[in-house]
Amino acid sequence: MLRPRISTNLAVSADGKITSVAGVASGWTSAMDHARLLELRESADAILVGRGTLEADRMTLTVPGRTRQPLRCIVSRGGELDLVHPIFSKDGGAIHLLVTDEPRGQIDPRVAVHRATLPEFLHTLAADEGVEHLHCEGGGQLIRELAVLDVIDEFHVTLAGHTVFGGQLARTATGIPAEYLPSALEFQISHFDARPELGECFVSYTRRR
Repeated sequence: MLRPRISTNLAVSADGKITSVAGVASGWTSAMDHARLLELRESADAILVGRGTLEADRMTLTVPGRTRQPLRCIVSRGGELDLVHPIFSKDGGAIHLLVTDEPRGQIDPRVAVHRATLPEFLHTLAADEGVEHLHCEGGGQLIRELAVLDVIDEFHVTLAGHTVFGGQLARTATGIPAEYLPSALEFQISHFDARPELGECFVSYTRRR
């Protein structure tokens, strides 16, 4: 399958959660972790995020100081978007919306809509939009879908030992704990930066194929 190189980025609590049961927004990790998030965005031609994460974190998917902004790609089953969301008032790359089910609600005319599967959308980004590097910032369910397809090439994670979220239904890096992935995926550590003064450790993994 023709597709971009795909990287992902998440922060994970000491008990393996990316959020609380109530869905706490971003901002629970250090300022250094936020700076790393922006640094990881810089090399991407496009940023990918699930609608739930986009709205919970009020993300604009932009890179400060960069002249050519990455495409802003959103995955939503029904295509619903908050029309007063900050992404519509912040200058940035073109907004592409992947709708994987029957469209529901009003879709802003400033958005390029794709009715397709996730693999088809990845192909379109590479073939039609010239995207070589796609960077995904969650949520867990979307990263799980990418992992099932085995298209994740780099996995960046902040291990935040200072927080324990708890809760059986709190989301992990691959969604709500349920079935295991259909097969094991082997990664090797390519970067390891422990910051005990922050209670955090920044780790990067590369898919071993």
